[in-house]
Amino acid sequence: GGAPKTEADQEETRFVGRQRSLQALNPEISVNTDGFVHMNRGARGEDNFFMRAFEIAIQSNLDPYSRAKIFLVRDQPGGELEPFAGEEGHEEPDFVPEEGFIEWVSLPGGVGLKLGRFFQQLGQLNRWHQHALPVQSRSLPHIAFLGQEPLGTTGASLHWLMPFSVLGGTYETTWEVGRKETERLFGDAGGVSVLGNVNAFWNLSASTDLDLSLSWVRGSHADGEAGAGGTPEADRTLYAVETALTWRPPGRAKYRGFQFRGGVMVLNGLVGRPAPGRARGAWSIAELRIGRRWLLGGRLDWTENPTDPSRTAWLAAPTVTWWQSEYVRLRLEYDLLHRSFETLNEGRLLLQATFAMGPHKHESY
Repeated sequence: GGAPKTEADQEETRFVGRQRSLQALNPEISVNTDGFVHMNRGARGEDNFFMRAFEIAIQSNLDPYSRAKIFLVRDQPGGELEPFAGEEGHEEPDFVPEEGFIEWVSLPGGVGLKLGRFFQQLGQLNRWHQHALPVQSRSLPHIAFLGQEPLGTTGASLHWLMPFSVLGGTYETTWEVGRKETERLFGDAGGVSVLGNVNAFWNLSASTDLDLSLSWVRGSHADGEAGAGGTPEADRTLYAVETALTWRPPGRAKYRGFQFRGGVMVLNGLVGRPAPGRARGAWSIAELRIGRRWLLGGRLDWTENPTDPSRTAWLAAPTVTWWQSEYVRLRLEYDLLHRSFETLNEGRLLLQATFAMGPHKHESY
């Protein structure tokens, strides 16, 4: 009820100020921090406390068709898990642009395009940042073949969500070309590398999912300059097969769940050998959720040394993870590392603390 509005009332209502807020144009800014303390019986004189990474993430939707992401990271070297020691030097810590790219996500035909500096789609975990991993480091094969950092490039990435289903699965493929920026894989060789990835997903039941990823990356490798005491350029290809099996019961996913991840990596084109050789590696990670905050897990890795495949290393590591909230995570891990060319195993107990500030937390892909 009530008296009808007069023409003057209606006109007064019509002229309410609705100026656009300039704050809405600001990008989202987040900070992720990853640190740990470790105890190693064979290295009592070394530093034990490390703030391993400070990451500033700046992200924004530019318009309805594209978005941009920039990640600035300051890494503190030390305490790395290295299957074959003495292979990689360290630089002084400083903030560097770890990733920075523009991405078009609404192109016709289920196509996405990315340009800039980015972590590549080698399997499933390579794109994950260090603080988001389900264990404290990347797998032994990854470290041996690629180094501590993810495989990354400055170039272009084309993603296609395939519009058909085979055997009840969903399929996508990614093709990337860019500059070689991983020294352990490509050495001093110039030029570009090419990567291909095919990923398949099956929903086996209301609670169980299965992922399977096939990837390869190809480029030339050289140590030093050819003709100046270095090796000539030779083709090198890295193959990776990864799978993930996830169980989350509907209605109980916050309290119960299980995930298994595993993979195999093969590196073809070893240099400095009488004939082209290869090095292999395998890894696995499992996590069991026993409560809303608690997870029990473990990892088992094995790899050959790409500079001498007769030398191998394996790692076994149980983990206990406690999520204080979605912003704070504590993890206790014991790493038992064995090298075939050493008598004693290397064992260390590690406590990892990861916390996040801002809208983007432990981002995974």
